[in-house]
Amino acid sequence: MTASSIAIRNVYVMMAYAFRAIRNAGTEQLAAERFDHLHDLLAEILVRGVGAQVKRGLHRDYLHRTEDLLGVRGRIDLARTVARRSTTPGRVICEFDEYEADTPHNRALKSVLVLLLRHGHVDPARKDALRRLLPHLEAVTLIAPTAIRWGDLTYHRANATYRLLLGVCELIVRGLIPTQDAGTAKLTSWVSDEAMSSLYERFLREYYAHHHPELAPAARTVSWDLDGPKDLRSQLPQMRTDVTLQHRGRTLIIDAKYYRQSMQTGAWGKSTIHSGNLYQILTYVKNEDTGRTGCVSGLLLYAQTEADEQPHVDVVIQGNRIGAQTLDLNQPWELLRDQLEDVLGWWQRAGG
Repeated sequence: MTASSIAIRNVYVMMAYAFRAIRNAGTEQLAAERFDHLHDLLAEILVRGVGAQVKRGLHRDYLHRTEDLLGVRGRIDLARTVARRSTTPGRVICEFDEYEADTPHNRALKSVLVLLLRHGHVDPARKDALRRLLPHLEAVTLIAPTAIRWGDLTYHRANATYRLLLGVCELIVRGLIPTQDAGTAKLTSWVSDEAMSSLYERFLREYYAHHHPELAPAARTVSWDLDGPKDLRSQLPQMRTDVTLQHRGRTLIIDAKYYRQSMQTGAWGKSTIHSGNLYQILTYVKNEDTGRTGCVSGLLLYAQTEADEQPHVDVVIQGNRIGAQTLDLNQPWELLRDQLEDVLGWWQRAGG
């Protein structure tokens, strides 16, 4: 197995966790396939996922419509009907709800299928499979991918199967592309690492939520431990963790970091972790440990880069354990999973 197929397959595993789709039918079979390009993987997820959705039936919803009709349907818009009667006698403007498939979720799917066909690095066979899906979306409006409002797309029992599909669509629109360098595949962005960073954070949180629910994994807000009046707290920045684990009165705060360069170089050529990262995790930990008991630990978990020197810190600062480690995303999933479990071992050794 090549390094490129391992790295790209891990992206799928990360997405499966991040979008809570790890129990979906076909997950194991898809994870076992080899993909030379990231867009091939994303296209295959959409081919299988949208195909399965078509068989189940596309998600439909009641959408508000306003139309000029010969008969009455729903509620008549009297003001607009009277204003237009002189030009269109015998017609009325009606407002009504139509139960149809032209929903924001399906519009996003269709726009990204077309985007992949036009600009994706997808092999011909998968492009043909993508084209065969489009007739099933004929009644859905084609919109510009940049017009999709990802934050407005909500999920419930009736459309839960769209969560992974639209997570994939969002990554595609944000511009994740593969490049080749000395035979290995890397993930780069047309604009920034923001999309991959967000995926990395969600993946970590959902991995622990799935495998260790007893630790109550969540992204929690840390309150400022103020000595004086608290009425000015609103002017302080919010402290929201990427992952917080809790067990038997002890807490681990994990701050996920996805950077092209995980270390900074000082004036004398010394490599250190980013000072801002250390200050941030220490601030979270000290404000969470209001009793000053040392029951709160903090870990900076970096996605490993190709730099010669990687973050590796394990210290106690004013009674609290603070660490910095790396997670190698370019290795077989079994080893990656072991690293995630080793994080819990580090916490236990710190008294977790």
